[in-house]
Parts: sequence; C-alpha cells; structure tokens
Amino acid sequence: MNDVLGRVFSFEKQVYPNARDLYSRLATHGQSPKVLIVSCSDSRVVPEHIMQAEPGDLFVCRNAGNIVPSYGTMNGGVISTVEYAVAALGVTDIVVCGHSDCGAMKALMNPEMVASMPNVASWLRHSHAACEVVKTSYPDLDDQAAVRAASLENVVVQLAHLRTHPAVAAKIARGDLSLHGWFVDIHEGNILAVDGTTGRFAPARADRPLPVYLAASQRLAADFIAEAAE
Repeated sequence: MNDVLGRVFSFEKQVYPNARDLYSRLATHGQSPKVLIVSCSDSRVVPEHIMQAEPGDLFVCRNAGNIVPSYGTMNGGVISTVEYAVAALGVTDIVVCGHSDCGAMKALMNPEMVASMPNVASWLRHSHAACEVVKTSYPDLDDQAAVRAASLENVVVQLAHLRTHPAVAAKIARGDLSLHGWFVDIHEGNILAVDGTTGRFAPARADRPLPVYLAASQRLAADFIAEAAE
C-alpha cells in the first residue's frame, strides 16, 4: 500500500501540475466522453492505458467478467452506468472488452471455483449463454482453450444484452451509436475486435479498418409505415 500512496503523492506533485490546464477545463466545463467502455475488473487490463486515453476521454465501467445484464433482469451500477452514459453524456460508441486468462470466465466454465462465493456465482449467470455456446459448439477444447473461447463468446453475449437497454436501442435506431467488442490478449499484447457481419474476431491492425460489431446507421424496422403514409 505504501507504493500506491507514493504514487498518489507523485500525482499531486508531478502529474497534476503538468496537466493543470486539462484538469481545469474538465472541472469548469464538465466531462463529455464519446466512448463508454465496459471492461473486466482484472488489474492487468486498464482501459485508459490500453487506449492511451487522457482524463475526460473515456467513461469506464469495470466489473468481474465485463458483464452487462439484460435490461430488466436487475437494477444496479452497470445498467445505471450504461443509461447515464448514453442518455446524459451522449456517448457515440460503446466497447465491451474481454481479455485472456479471465478469472470470471474460468469460474464460468468451472463453477466449483465459486461454490463458496454465492454472489459471484449469481453474477456469472449473466454469462451462462456464453458457457452454453462453448459446451455445445466447441466440445473438443481442453479447459484452457474453452476458457478463451468463453471469453470471446461472452463479449458477443454482452453486446446482445446491451441492445435490450431502452436508451441504447433508441440511439441505435437513430443511427447515433456504434457497438464494439474487443478482446485484449495479455500474453501477446494485442487486441482482437469482433466483426458484426462475420461474427468472428480479427486482430486490430493499423493498416486496415477496425472491425465493428454494429456500425452507426439508422435502423428503423417499421420505416415502411412512414413510407406508406406518404
């Protein structure tokens, strides 16, 4: 803990003075981040560090397993954070970010690990669809590979949950919001992103467009009604 406290003092004496103008603007004008990122609580995965973000750039929600419960299944911090980010802050992009060697996904695939942690076990029910996908569609994987597959499939499941949130659904329909699914490979130091068209993850590369799960585009299922009225 002393090491952490030392960094706090370093922030006060070195970091803050060098960024005084930035913090002054944020304090005076408030925040206006364009990206909400839902990431795992794992201490090895720091969204601000990965995205090289400055204060004010990202609105971050971290929890075990980078989970977004479906709307209406529970009330809590994650659902409230999503609603606030979309409805109040007006974010234009939401990223669900999983990672390799995820403890939550290990517990998802090996429930005995959380037999003495009922709250964790209950929380992981929001990822049961990913577990079922792996068990039925990847039957020959060993435990380590199954956990990695579950981590990837879990990102897709949580993106589907996001679309059940009214504020998210409304903004998607207007064409004002994009959804992204990322996977940070801690061992390799790279990022995979899911392509919503193919459903597959691909490495993010500087020389080609980043795969997007759901690009911003107006999506009105009943727009033919307005056309008929005209």
